[in-house]
Amino acid sequence: MNAKLIFWPLLIQIWITFCAYVLLARRKSAALRLGQVDLQRRALHEDAWPDAVVQVNNHIRNSFELPTLFYALVLSLYALAAVDRFALALAGIFVVTRLAHAYVHLGRNIVAIRRPLFMAGAITLLAMSGLVVRALLQP
Repeated sequence: MNAKLIFWPLLIQIWITFCAYVLLARRKSAALRLGQVDLQRRALHEDAWPDAVVQVNNHIRNSFELPTLFYALVLSLYALAAVDRFALALAGIFVVTRLAHAYVHLGRNIVAIRRPLFMAGAITLLAMSGLVVRALLQP
């Protein structure tokens, strides 16, 4: 098995984050153009921006929670030569949960849908951490 395949889900997760930054720039630009921003407070106060901008900011902040653990787990699995089909499947599942989470979070933002997606990703990372523990315990 080609262990480097584990980096494709990692790159997809990074691209999801960059896409959110592009969306943030567009929404900020539109808000500024429409006069929806308190220019005196915009540098330090999130409430100076309209909800559409705050929504993307919240998503980007969230992108440095579970995904950060994902990056560490992927690198750990690779470094420990523990990448197998199960690890690849879990990495793929995690990224699918994050794509769905981003779609909901950046769209209608329905918490009742978003939370189970977040939890599915967290459980997937827990399973990935089990693979790291297994690799560490092998002689």
